[in-house]
Amino acid sequence: MLEFKNLSKTYDDGTQALKDVSFSVEPGEFLVVIGLSGSGKSTLLRCTNRLIEPTSGSITWDGTDITNADSPTLRTIRRRIGMIFQHFNLVKRLSVMNNVLSGRLGYLDTWKSLLYRFEKTDRENAMRALQRVGLTEQAYKRASELSGGQQQRVGIARALMQEPQIILADEPVASLDPVLAHTILGYLERLNKEDGITVICSLHYLDLVQRYATKVIGLRDGRVVYRGTGEDIRRMTDAEFKEIYGEDAERVGAGPAAAATAPAVNTPEEAE
Repeated sequence: MLEFKNLSKTYDDGTQALKDVSFSVEPGEFLVVIGLSGSGKSTLLRCTNRLIEPTSGSITWDGTDITNADSPTLRTIRRRIGMIFQHFNLVKRLSVMNNVLSGRLGYLDTWKSLLYRFEKTDRENAMRALQRVGLTEQAYKRASELSGGQQQRVGIARALMQEPQIILADEPVASLDPVLAHTILGYLERLNKEDGITVICSLHYLDLVQRYATKVIGLRDGRVVYRGTGEDIRRMTDAEFKEIYGEDAERVGAGPAAAATAPAVNTPEEAE
């Protein structure tokens, strides 16, 4: 189990991105975090693997305190937590294969990682990872030659190379059209169901939330203001909607399946 207790994060400029956030994630869940830009979603995900250091509170995973882990322990923890980014975070000049192989860097000695010296089994596993996301024919193209949807699938294959128990997906479909969004989330859903990988994903569109989430956490101004399931999103009341997105928010489109629009204040997480 992954457990967040009274987690808070205040940036150097005084912005409080997270305020006493507490919840737990059971193994094998597909947890979606919702909320407007600046609500703390990215900060929460990045605190989970300590890409951002929390100010206070704790994150424990199967009895291990991530927030207080020393460098060797944190390195071991990060091996088992894959990360997928909104803007893909690929090295565009490298081949697709080398981008996928970079998911194994945390397992290599320092000199091997600097030289990209991978074992034959790593290359075989990388090709299998690409096969799972339908990209074997693109393996030796430069990453810059791929479309946005293909690049995000490379990001998923790269995360798979870590043999993760958890995948953190930070707005993974925000730059993609609705059809590609379902494709990417469909791959994550298969990994969740077939491999038992816990997925923690931040999303904006409620139709995607109700389709893929087994559990939902809503953030507003860094606080948890909603807890439910994907099914609960279908029955979300206007009061619950405004509790998450603010009194001025409106549902775009018909019914609860749409996104929210409202004025938002950017926090340092939005720049990352």
